[in-house]
Amino acid sequence: MRGLSLTLTALVLFGVSCTPESDIVSTLAPPLPIVDSSPYVCSLIPEQAFRSVTGVTEPLAEETAGTKRNGNCSAPDRTPPPLEVWWMHEGPGMPQEHLNFLLDDRRAVFTRHGGVPLPRDLGDGMVGYMPDSIFADQPYRVSAKFRCDNEARLIDIDLSQVAKGRDGIKDLIELMRIAQKRYGELYDCTPGK
Repeated sequence: MRGLSLTLTALVLFGVSCTPESDIVSTLAPPLPIVDSSPYVCSLIPEQAFRSVTGVTEPLAEETAGTKRNGNCSAPDRTPPPLEVWWMHEGPGMPQEHLNFLLDDRRAVFTRHGGVPLPRDLGDGMVGYMPDSIFADQPYRVSAKFRCDNEARLIDIDLSQVAKGRDGIKDLIELMRIAQKRYGELYDCTPGK
């Protein structure tokens, strides 16, 4: 009987010692905010913001193709790249109708995969997470067609990963906001006008 009493006492003490305290609160730090600061990756994305959003710590090696009017950049130089940026500018070789066609095509893909429209101040576009699509290697995507000194421009930003605890959609919207501002600085135009 004494053995049974000791066993019950031990079980009660063990149960109490394993019961979590109700006053314990998680102390996870909130994600760092996205800020515009140099240096930049692919000329448009702040490196520190890119690293905060994706968790990428490896050295960055960019690969750029095209021209300042129409081109793309990826970084780091591996497959799939954690970051890919595309830019297009209305003008010779890229008429307004073609930019509209490209955005309509993107909009259809975003819509099929639950994408959401961008805030109006970023122009016409969508943002989404598409892991079950042909874009599974870079499922975090944002596309925006906007005006810059009365000419249409289109920027796409694609990410292969987002760090744990980050809101990929919110972060992509902020990266697009910075990319458009930076685009205006690089190409001497005012986004939104």
